[in-house]
Amino acid sequence: MIDDPMTLPHEAADSITKPFARFLKIEAAAGMLLLLAVLLALGLANSPWQEGFLRFWETPIGLTFGSLDFTRSLRHWINDGLMTLFFFVLSLELKRELVLGELRNPRQAALPFVGALGGMVAPVSLYLVIISGQPGMHGWGTVMATDTAFVIGCLALFGSRIPPTLRLFLLSLAIFDDVGAILVVAFGYGEALNWLALGLGFLGIGIVAGASRLGIRSVPVYFLLGAAVWLCFDASGVHATIAGVILGLMTPTRIWVSDDRLRAILGRVLAVPTGDRQQGDAASHRDLRQAGRAVTESLSPVERLEMMLHPWVGFAIMPIFALANAGITIQGVDLAQPVSLAIIVGLVVGKPIGVLGFSWIAVRSGLAVLAPGLSWPFILAGSFLTGIGFTMSLFIAGLAFDPAMLNVAKLGILSGSAIAAVVGILILLGLTRRTRRIGMGRVADDAGHKF
Repeated sequence: MIDDPMTLPHEAADSITKPFARFLKIEAAAGMLLLLAVLLALGLANSPWQEGFLRFWETPIGLTFGSLDFTRSLRHWINDGLMTLFFFVLSLELKRELVLGELRNPRQAALPFVGALGGMVAPVSLYLVIISGQPGMHGWGTVMATDTAFVIGCLALFGSRIPPTLRLFLLSLAIFDDVGAILVVAFGYGEALNWLALGLGFLGIGIVAGASRLGIRSVPVYFLLGAAVWLCFDASGVHATIAGVILGLMTPTRIWVSDDRLRAILGRVLAVPTGDRQQGDAASHRDLRQAGRAVTESLSPVERLEMMLHPWVGFAIMPIFALANAGITIQGVDLAQPVSLAIIVGLVVGKPIGVLGFSWIAVRSGLAVLAPGLSWPFILAGSFLTGIGFTMSLFIAGLAFDPAMLNVAKLGILSGSAIAAVVGILILLGLTRRTRRIGMGRVADDAGHKF
């Protein structure tokens, strides 16, 4: 890249902070769009168009080849197909943070990891205690995960008034949460295993790894291989979305074209005087094609795929998922039913206890360290926000509950997530107002000393 004297110089840290900032901006905007999709789904599910709206998502779509039937409902293609891309992008972000970002430091990575572990263990334990001996025990997975987009959307309300390290902590925790939840889904909510299909799936993963070792860089080739792996996992009985997690974590973070090589290639192209490049000059055209490829390959595959897919996931896949799954007929649903109550307690009480408690133990034991600017009051506020379990909770509920209990579970998820969001936001409001008053007091004190 040519250094422009009219702009600030490029620093190595920009390759870490800029992708992270872009990820946060997309997540924050996606959270707002996701909320609108939830409200629209709830409105349509309780309107005169209720029957047509709910029936639409059960439309069968697919292909049949003799005895092979790939017909699924529209909701199934959304939940198992499109959501694979959601988990793929989350895994890309996790891989980038662990290899290139702030989580390279094992003790800093340990804090969100241990917090996520507590945020799974505590709510599941509370859920099982409340629901013990009653229908719905199998739904314990609904209280495990955190909705990344909604959490980042809530933090976006406070802008620069909250420490950036809180965003990193909650984003990392939510990603660890979601990856943990999808592993539970893959093996805890799967069907009887088809070992042949599972073996073919892992063979496909091996082919992907081999293609990467051979230096194949064509994105369409990897998408075709990924689709084949997804079909194998879908037929295996292991939940197909695990393919997205595995392939995301396998994606390389190493760039192919170094900055020095890129400058040399671009310098050769720019060395040709303006107007001297002839239309039929094969060598000049070859240099231009090589320069274009070099610019593309100067970014790591993780960053390129994240830039390509993240907007689609945030602004299309997640709102579509919300429309397909958040439509609940509220009439006749009782929040006092054990399943709803257990989910609400798990999200609103279990999540904060687990995240805060396990994080405190990790820091006190020396296993983890608090990042600069991150204090326990902010972690307390963030721990309540982790109780927003919307996307993954609805995803798991659709697998865990039969149709008779599904609406009750979904209402518990929406109610618990809303309560957790409100409590977390209120705590952040109190913290940021106090910080602002302290800051204003210091400014006034400094001004008094000057005069």
